[in-house]
Amino acid sequence: MTLELLQQAVLVLAFGPSLYYLSCVVAAFLYRRRPPWAPPDYLPPISILKPVRGLDRQAYENFASYCRLDYPQYELLFCVEDQQDPAVPAIERVIRDHPQVAARLLVGAEPLGVNPKVNKLCRLVRDARYDLLVMADSDVRVEPSYLRSIARAFANPSVGAATVAFRSDVDGSLVGYLDALGAGVDFWASTFVARYVEGGLRFTHGATMAVRRQLLAELGGWESRVNHHSDDQWLGHETARRGYQVAIVADPIWMVYPHQSFREYLRHEALRMIRIRTTRPVAYAGLVFAQGLPWALAAAAISPSLAVASGYLIAYVLLRGLMLWSVGCKLLRDPAVGRAWYLAPARDAVGFYCWLAGYFTNRIVRRGIEFRSLEGGRLEPVLHTQRR
Repeated sequence: MTLELLQQAVLVLAFGPSLYYLSCVVAAFLYRRRPPWAPPDYLPPISILKPVRGLDRQAYENFASYCRLDYPQYELLFCVEDQQDPAVPAIERVIRDHPQVAARLLVGAEPLGVNPKVNKLCRLVRDARYDLLVMADSDVRVEPSYLRSIARAFANPSVGAATVAFRSDVDGSLVGYLDALGAGVDFWASTFVARYVEGGLRFTHGATMAVRRQLLAELGGWESRVNHHSDDQWLGHETARRGYQVAIVADPIWMVYPHQSFREYLRHEALRMIRIRTTRPVAYAGLVFAQGLPWALAAAAISPSLAVASGYLIAYVLLRGLMLWSVGCKLLRDPAVGRAWYLAPARDAVGFYCWLAGYFTNRIVRRGIEFRSLEGGRLEPVLHTQRR
């Protein structure tokens, strides 16, 4: 009797991922059908802040894309830790090649805490001239309409912060496509669902996050986060907690994924999982119902008949594919999804492994620096002792 109850429980719970995939499809449809926001011609001056560490794939083109923006007044600030950073020559070349842009390179940031990126953000904010601040990762490439799309969101006075959806630029490798399906499509699918379930978005994504200087100061500034990770989640959460909206700019930018080995990819996925678990533990536990492949296999294995088993497997394939198409192809217009949709089961197998592993480790590596992630997203550097 106990085994029968367990069997029935698994078969019922295995419907969870199907409902989740359908929720993603509906959320993407509703977002595409939302009434267009048509504000006045709101074009405030903007400071673009780019903390940089290391040389990303297509670094020059990524940086140069910020110098081709269709926007009347903005500045572009880079910050590196020291002059020996390998990205410095590319940044200096971009500045030389685009003298019409108010671009500057800042070298060095006061070590206010253990998070090097946030230390740089502190200096960048202090040196920025304008009140609307756009923080963008170094591995992002943008279109000329980038700043106009962001400014349009802030024309709504109820918007306190904004983030920008992205599509994928991959190197053509298997690992690159797996990363695009996971860190790209799966992330934004869950984001659009969260937006409706929670009554509004409560986090941003570090690829691009924008905020007014005054609100950032009211939140305690980046100085309050120098010993934490997940600065993007914090910005969105605190903005929403104070009653402001967090807008999604759906005119996508490009995330340029790196050349990486499978081991490096797993490490990157582990970082993403640990960040969620230590800052949003309930949401992390809920991700069990986004794991379509293991639930479908478990249900098929214990199904009372071949027809029922086939139904679970077919439902997984069809609904997972529909989710990828509606979010990745229709909403994000991501070319990587159209080329690699058939890799979804492999991506889901890796994703389930990383989700489970996230419960058994709290060590993360960011740009070559190893930390231990503590409760609430606090960072603790890992010090390695050398053996004699």
